[in-house]
Amino acid sequence: MKLLFDLFPVVLFFVAFKLFDIYTATVAAIAATFLQIGWLKWRRRRVDTMMWISLIIIVVFGGATLALHDETFIKWKPTVLYWLFGVVIAVAQSLFRRNLIRAMLGEQVRMPDGIWTRLSWSWVGFFIFMGAANLLVAYNFPTDTWVNFKLFGGMGLMLVFVVLQALFLARHVEEKDASS
Repeated sequence: MKLLFDLFPVVLFFVAFKLFDIYTATVAAIAATFLQIGWLKWRRRRVDTMMWISLIIIVVFGGATLALHDETFIKWKPTVLYWLFGVVIAVAQSLFRRNLIRAMLGEQVRMPDGIWTRLSWSWVGFFIFMGAANLLVAYNFPTDTWVNFKLFGGMGLMLVFVVLQALFLARHVEEKDASS
């Protein structure tokens, strides 16, 4: 359910683009992100930091797209978000010696410290790659192709990466003690 919830603005963007145009799709994505946060607040659930950041980025880049009537800005939004994720993970790991991937998964998975570090840096690399791939498609293909890539290519690449991560991690996961 969380995956579907997180994909709601992207799917709505895709549908609105296919039915109308990039500007209507941009409005739909901004509205959907506001609706997500409103829904969580109404249900008295925590809105995580990344959702707030995503809202700010969609409002800034989507707003620029609408105000200047230039689709370039909305095309940059996924890259900015991916690169921001990568920078946050890298800075936390390098400067603060805090592994954010371990912080998210450490309760469910036990692994040696070195494996957690490799996992963290692999996510940094993946986010850098995804940002670059988004720009490659945005600048070298029609907007329709970019919109398709944003939904299907992004999801597909993420799925492949997560499966590869799971296969890698399966070799390194330590069994939890019965007392744990």
